[in-house]
Amino acid sequence: MDKLISILEEQDIEYEILEHREQINTAQEGADYFGIVIGQTAPTLILKTEKGIYALIVSGDYGRVNLDIIKELISVEQVKLASPKEVEQVTSSKIGSVSLVNPGIPTILDNQLNRYAFVYGGTGIPQTTLKIRPSDLERVNEIEGYIG
Repeated sequence: MDKLISILEEQDIEYEILEHREQINTAQEGADYFGIVIGQTAPTLILKTEKGIYALIVSGDYGRVNLDIIKELISVEQVKLASPKEVEQVTSSKIGSVSLVNPGIPTILDNQLNRYAFVYGGTGIPQTTLKIRPSDLERVNEIEGYIG
């Protein structure tokens, strides 16, 4: 988490690290816990392609991700969700806690997150959540493209 905080501080990003007793496993659980709408939750998915690994940050109300849209966006033949083991190797965190900030990983961002002043997502550490402005996610990640 020190790396995350130093990135946010260096970029002069307004953020909050929220600690909670229980691990939040789904967008709905996060919305219920924080008293926010589900669209403000921002899970980070890790995708595997022939070009390498990508992060996909989606709004919690996005629905099922259409991998064909992702293929076209980043010009690849194959896209699949990384396995739990691959996610851990690439991000050093487990599925469900993957950070919203992933230096060195090309990132695809859901435009629907911009409906909100703040979104909530992983820090890389279970039982903590990052509250951040969607526009700041663009500043601290290597944005490859947008969906939504």
